[in-house]
Amino acid sequence: MTLKPSQIRDILNAKREEFNAFNREAMQVLEQYRQALKQVSEMPDSDLEEKIAKCAKPVGAKPLEPLSKGINAVIAANLAWQNREQSLAWVRDRLTGITTFAVDGSQIYPSKDLSIPIALVQIGWFENLHLPTGGYEKDVAVDIMTPQDLRVGEHGEMADRRVSMRRFQMETQRLVEYMKACSQPESCLVFLDGSLVATFADVFDAETKSFYVDCLLELLRTSEERRVPLVAYIDTTSAKDITGMLQALYDLPEPRSIHDAQLVSRSMEWGDRTPLFLCERSGILDHYEEQRRAITFTYLKTNRDHPPARLEMPLWMHEAGLTEKVLNWVRGEVIVGSGYPYVIETADQTAVLQTEDRQAFYKILQDWAETQGLDLRFSRKMVSKVRRR
Repeated sequence: MTLKPSQIRDILNAKREEFNAFNREAMQVLEQYRQALKQVSEMPDSDLEEKIAKCAKPVGAKPLEPLSKGINAVIAANLAWQNREQSLAWVRDRLTGITTFAVDGSQIYPSKDLSIPIALVQIGWFENLHLPTGGYEKDVAVDIMTPQDLRVGEHGEMADRRVSMRRFQMETQRLVEYMKACSQPESCLVFLDGSLVATFADVFDAETKSFYVDCLLELLRTSEERRVPLVAYIDTTSAKDITGMLQALYDLPEPRSIHDAQLVSRSMEWGDRTPLFLCERSGILDHYEEQRRAITFTYLKTNRDHPPARLEMPLWMHEAGLTEKVLNWVRGEVIVGSGYPYVIETADQTAVLQTEDRQAFYKILQDWAETQGLDLRFSRKMVSKVRRR
């Protein structure tokens, strides 16, 4: 049966005050943080640097550009056009001849409806040459995970986690391969759809944590060695690096529901960004070896109706003076994609596995198993679903 809207509304109305109380408290804390951000933005750079240096532990973020460069830690882009044609002309001036590349992935997890554990991982990539004559490449790579690949390890991790790990490995490896083969790094931009800081892996066992860190370390090292610009794009972020810095500097309340993007969004117009920060988050970065203090970030307003996206980049790009040029390339991709980088969006569309793809996979699997004499059985529930669809 479907949901009953009347019941949902009645429950929400009954609990309205709980939501209002939460919102009031969050807004009060948010305003304290905004006032603190205003203070550090107006503080002499040397004073802020000295204040951060006195903190006993990493504070989450360290400014690499003067906060006084903007207002309330926001650097205005001053980008406005009368129509889409004008904005696309601006994009052509900056992206023509710049090759952009992105990878995304999809998977079919092992199912209890099959008698043999098996999974499929597919990654898709998109390379756009941005030439007047056109030119692009879209393709996919697939891997099948066997019962041996999906075995539960000594720490008892789920088979689904192994599938996610394999997808992550395939995505980052494809980016590494691309950067190593890049012949013109000065006119190339590679996107990672996700974060360079694997905080999500902090809750895992040491082996799994090391797996994710190793994938990202290879990505960071390859970008630096080959001098290929790399941008990790996080569209919806709850990172708290700037709030962590402010909390340490002003002994503010714990920012339970407050994150960086909320903090700066109100002061931003489309295309605006924050100054660049060095990520000094505690935890997972302690395992990043020489890359421990080599990841920068900024917040970029890419959609008028939503908080800014978080962009993470290797430190070498800032040291080489590439930040603003690369950010204009990102802005261009966002304009083409109408609010989201076109190259990432297209990679996602290339990689995604639809319902018909899953059914085709199971049919191929069933036919193959019969030819091999394997005892592969589908549950009655799965057979029923396939018939009904």
